[in-house]
Amino acid sequence: MRESNYAIPKTKEEARERLQSLRKTIEHHRYLYHVLNKSEISPDALDALKHELVLIESAYPDLITPDSPSQRVAGEPLKGFKKVKHAVPQWSFNDAFSPDEMREFDVRVKNMLLKEVGKKVEPSYVCELKIDGLKVVLTYEKGILVSAATRGDGVVGEDVTANVKMIESVPLSLHEKVSGVFEGEVWMGKSTLERLNKAEVKAGREPFANPRNLAAGTIRQLDSAVVKARSLDVFIYDVPALDKEIPNMQTKELALLQKLGFKVNEHFAECKTMDDVIAYWQKWQKRAQKEDYWIDGVVVKVNEKAYQDALGYTGKAPRFGIAFKFPAEQVTTVLEDIVLQVGRTGVVTPVAHLRPVSVAGSVVSRATLHNEDEIARLDVRIGDTVILQKAGDVIPDIVAVVKEMRAGKEKKFAFPKYVEDCGGPVERIPGQAAYRCVNKNSFAQKRRKFYYFVSKKGFDVDGCGPKVIDALLEHSLIGNFDDLFSLTVGDVLTLPRFAELSAKNLVEAINKARTITLGKFLTALSIEHVGEETAHDIAEVFGSIEKVRRASFEDFNNVYGVGEVVARSLADWFADKHHSALLDRLLAQVKIENRKLKIENRKLAGKTFVLTGTLSTMHRDDAKERIRALGGDIAESVSSKTSFVIAGENPGSKYDKAQKLNVPVLDEKTFLKMLK
Repeated sequence: MRESNYAIPKTKEEARERLQSLRKTIEHHRYLYHVLNKSEISPDALDALKHELVLIESAYPDLITPDSPSQRVAGEPLKGFKKVKHAVPQWSFNDAFSPDEMREFDVRVKNMLLKEVGKKVEPSYVCELKIDGLKVVLTYEKGILVSAATRGDGVVGEDVTANVKMIESVPLSLHEKVSGVFEGEVWMGKSTLERLNKAEVKAGREPFANPRNLAAGTIRQLDSAVVKARSLDVFIYDVPALDKEIPNMQTKELALLQKLGFKVNEHFAECKTMDDVIAYWQKWQKRAQKEDYWIDGVVVKVNEKAYQDALGYTGKAPRFGIAFKFPAEQVTTVLEDIVLQVGRTGVVTPVAHLRPVSVAGSVVSRATLHNEDEIARLDVRIGDTVILQKAGDVIPDIVAVVKEMRAGKEKKFAFPKYVEDCGGPVERIPGQAAYRCVNKNSFAQKRRKFYYFVSKKGFDVDGCGPKVIDALLEHSLIGNFDDLFSLTVGDVLTLPRFAELSAKNLVEAINKARTITLGKFLTALSIEHVGEETAHDIAEVFGSIEKVRRASFEDFNNVYGVGEVVARSLADWFADKHHSALLDRLLAQVKIENRKLKIENRKLAGKTFVLTGTLSTMHRDDAKERIRALGGDIAESVSSKTSFVIAGENPGSKYDKAQKLNVPVLDEKTFLKMLK
């Protein structure tokens, strides 16, 4: 399943209500998209709604209804065409959106083959580019094209034979006199769309939206001359029925199609492992835009036909194949709250708190709403289902509200006159849409960083909680991190509610915290994108703060688990002259332990652990250190690669995810036995 992007309703009644809204909305947009060739939202956004529907139905299978969109393949055929009953049922593939989901697919395939074949087998896979077009089903008798039909509802399609004959790449006769059914994708090139749109604009008409919609609309034209003028193309990729033996491998089937005279996309590849599949997918994410046709992912199929037959089909999709979609740049999610954030200049920005969702390859839970005018323009309300967009490294943006999903419980947002983090009222900046603090000396951002600096994940200063930090900041006793270590008992005594003993205890706690591991030191600095596990990985690789300070972007990017965004954040932070000066001052006050973690033995080598809930006998940080000392690895999220989940009291969603993926869950007692 996708990585915890959607919260599953906690009660069946909530699930039923959400499913009703989802089904109604999906059916509305599916009808526009598949039947009328129109679209009000993007395919990515529609995919996101369908994915949430499947997740909720998986959690509450008794709420699945026969008319649910999850039980259908596509829309009904148009009434303007003769209906054709397919000789072979037409299926659509289930979707995957991440490498973890593909690894889970790989596990499912192998487990099912073990059951069906009776022994452990290692299937290979074939990757084919997923062309964004319109599926067509071609029937040949003795080598002659006799009919062409759209997929329709999977059982009955539309007879578009006359129009398909206008596509030059569709052979009217094959190189061999065979009879059979062949499936492919009709598409229109980007260059053709550009040419047609120039003519539309010149004629004073609206340009066409995208090649997929135009290809679908063209193939359904009643005038075949229009079809010929629009230069459609096709790739053929499957032989579901043939009057001779079908090859025993998917790659050989593609070769047969080429031999018969069909146009086959040349970029397919055989992959021995799932890692090879993922590498192919990653390569084509970067190359997809260079092709003249639109590519929205990769279709992955088990290569061996015998294994395909053993795996079979579900009610709507083959078990032997899956559509590995490229990261969506638009998805849907729920806006759970609007929170005001105070920036360093005092500008107050409304921030949307979202149900976490993966968009453009990363999980996000926040999006800026910019200002009051933007909230009004979108008419966005707390509780709305919204369309979120993110392209590359651009900050996520809410582009629209799916108003059909409103249930009447959504709440309008109005800017308050008083904002707590400003310490007073806010005002709208004259001539602008933005608000700002009347009090220009807000310390909200600085305060949050200090909280983290002294927390258990950082310097772990005992007795120095948020109230103490607030007092120190408010009385100007600290302004930068290093100021904390220059405090004296006399300084602290000037604070309200501090006596001689409490002041002395605080200073002693600060002095005890002067020695810190490199990993915790890096964590405490609040470098953007650098969390506890990333800081630990950096510390393990470089070993000393001096080497970290000298490291380049490439050095950071070469660390396993550190991507380009994190590497750039690290490189920029250490290159900043103000940060460099801060480090010099800090290093004069604290001692960083440069030693690497001492590995006691490697009894847990190759095992990955995820911790959730509260442990009663040790802190979670201590548990992590014990695991690392025995050669194990720590992860923050549960996936099919997780070896064990350690569950303490009040475990969260990680526990539920582990059960869904059949990942072993250990209680604290069993975990302690494992450590011994």
